[in-house]
Amino acid sequence: MAKKNVCVVFGGVSSEHDISKISAATVIDLLDKSKYEIHKIFIDKAGNWVYFDSGDISADANDSAVEKFDRAIISPSRNDRGILRFKNDGAVETIKIDVAVPVLHGKNGEDGTIQGLFEIAGIPYVGSGVLGSAVCMDKCVAKILFKEAGIPQADWITVKYGEELDVREVEEKLGYPCFIKPSNAGSSVGISKARNREELIEGVKLAFEHDYKVLIEEYISASETESAVLGNFDPVIADNIGEIAPANDFYDFDAKYNSSDSVLTIPAIVDKAVEEKLKEYALSAYKICECRGLSRVDFFVDKQNGRVILNEINTLPGFTSISMYPKLWEASGLKGTDLLDKLIELAETRRG
Repeated sequence: MAKKNVCVVFGGVSSEHDISKISAATVIDLLDKSKYEIHKIFIDKAGNWVYFDSGDISADANDSAVEKFDRAIISPSRNDRGILRFKNDGAVETIKIDVAVPVLHGKNGEDGTIQGLFEIAGIPYVGSGVLGSAVCMDKCVAKILFKEAGIPQADWITVKYGEELDVREVEEKLGYPCFIKPSNAGSSVGISKARNREELIEGVKLAFEHDYKVLIEEYISASETESAVLGNFDPVIADNIGEIAPANDFYDFDAKYNSSDSVLTIPAIVDKAVEEKLKEYALSAYKICECRGLSRVDFFVDKQNGRVILNEINTLPGFTSISMYPKLWEASGLKGTDLLDKLIELAETRRG
């Protein structure tokens, strides 16, 4: 049987560029080389695309890659249905692609933009479509959908660029402490915790550095749990729920990726009734947001009363050696290589 041509796209113009490279290295290592011919496109921080003809991402996927490797693009033409590689001798090579694997976190990767390119090109791709990707990336829009589905969540206020921050409304509705988040950003980038009015104002300024829209959310004293969902129209959830004990005050970027002190516990230490509620809400959120392929659904569990509160959905979760999504599936008996086989199968059969 002929191998399938799989294109792994990684890097990207995003605050999560470096995490994407780590995830991509893991994905490429896990993909079954007997089934797939792997082609790699690296997007540097400036937005340059190259055909990454190297096996060492840590050494060669950097700002000078555009000088080392041939330029390349995903052609929007369905006649090409794949990569156009522009060689140094002036020749243009067309490489047909069966499935694309966007290992891109954050903006320009899991917000529906590159998904739109794949749709135009007629190339099947791993993960949610344009709609599901876009609504899950926008925390404020996602919260409206969660509310429609009747899923409990923290109370919130939205502030858009150019609007005046109503400090009194925040204090009366949410109180202190509260969290401030860019509406469209991943991996806890630009998030802060405000304990007073001064920190609130500074936190909003920080969040606006990452997006034009800011989410201000009530603080809940809770443990942080995560679930792993897999599938298209009939999704399933991993047997276990994971729990996070962050190294920092909350699970920010540093606690996720730079600190070895954050502790991941699988399975989470929660009551059976709480676990069932987490799974029920995870599947409901996945469906109402039109997710496909995979998502990690994150929750808070109130330490005082065990109340389950949905935090957010991540449609292209990390695939690093410490990432919860692949760990949860491995704990359920689905190892990384088999998980990627399943994701590629779901990409080829996905609709919508």
